[in-house]
Amino acid sequence: MPRPYILYGWHLSYFTGKAMCYLRYKQTPFVQKPVNMLTLLWRIKNKTGAAVMPVLVTPQGEWINDTSRIIDHIEAQTPNPSVHPATPVQRFASYLMEAWGDEWWVPMAMHTRWTYPENFALFEREAGDALLPCWPGFAKKRAVKVVAKTLRSMLPAVGVRPSQLGVMDAWMAHMLDVLDRHFAEHQFLFGDRPMLGDFGLVGAMYGHLGRDPWPARELVGPRPHLRAWIQRMSAPEHAQLPAGSQGLLPNDQIAPTLLPVFQAISREFLPLLEGILTQVHAECPHWPVGKPLPRRLDDVTVPMGQGEFSRAALPYSLWMAQRTLDVYHGMNASDQAKVRHWLTELGAERLLALNLPRLRMHGVRVAIDSPAVCVTAS
Repeated sequence: MPRPYILYGWHLSYFTGKAMCYLRYKQTPFVQKPVNMLTLLWRIKNKTGAAVMPVLVTPQGEWINDTSRIIDHIEAQTPNPSVHPATPVQRFASYLMEAWGDEWWVPMAMHTRWTYPENFALFEREAGDALLPCWPGFAKKRAVKVVAKTLRSMLPAVGVRPSQLGVMDAWMAHMLDVLDRHFAEHQFLFGDRPMLGDFGLVGAMYGHLGRDPWPARELVGPRPHLRAWIQRMSAPEHAQLPAGSQGLLPNDQIAPTLLPVFQAISREFLPLLEGILTQVHAECPHWPVGKPLPRRLDDVTVPMGQGEFSRAALPYSLWMAQRTLDVYHGMNASDQAKVRHWLTELGAERLLALNLPRLRMHGVRVAIDSPAVCVTAS
């Protein structure tokens, strides 16, 4: 019998939820192991270059960090059932939703966790048991305080700032209503099977909004269809196609109920990518090729709902944009035209014109991989 995969991660973790739900859907044999202090700060860091979670260890002993790379690995090994739609617009939209879920929702999840003190008891208990499983309670609490202090120190950089909480709350209330209406009509984002976009979105919804006491009660609880989708995503291997369903919406359709989501991506997320790219272009002329860019750059201010939102620019977000655009560039001319037409209707065609330097991942950072692009973009 082949050795199972090992997934190192906490249920509390944003991206562990994404990886866990995906592996369950693929029915990939895996063992989930909590990340203790030694594993996080020594084994994972030595193997991947960063103290991060989740990390997937393959039966061959390869250590893979980053959920997008984990998904790519499993898809290559086990292509069926695929989480990538076969038709061009749905396929591109699914990758775009993954990028949006991974990058845009992090401030929302961190806000709902750390703004409301009642959430800390769950974090303290689960993180303490994971970090120091055989240690006395006082040691666990001390370790958790260190981790919590580190995470709280990141709040201003991702945009969780007192002056912006009202804008974030209003945006979340609206967007969660939109998603609740969508899931009232559809099992998943693109029909009756979860796709890559679903797994991107579930990161915020599983570990944070769906499990932390305050958001689970105040945000998810009043929205039963959203709550049901989170439950389906928690055990997607049991998802059953309704009688007569082909799995996804026919004729490469995007459900009209998702139109407000993609309009928000065009109006808000695309300007964020453009703002980050402007700063990366400014670094290009004097930044050595292959050297990881800083984890964060200066602030970017973008629309959010009826207001504005500022956060530090993360060059990693451009790697997710590159991942999405690679899908487009790999299509034939006819399929590219369909994607371009769909984006034009959204007012987001300029996404295809992003002049990205070629990036490669380096731990949790990215490095510029092409000096020629840096010269032309400067």
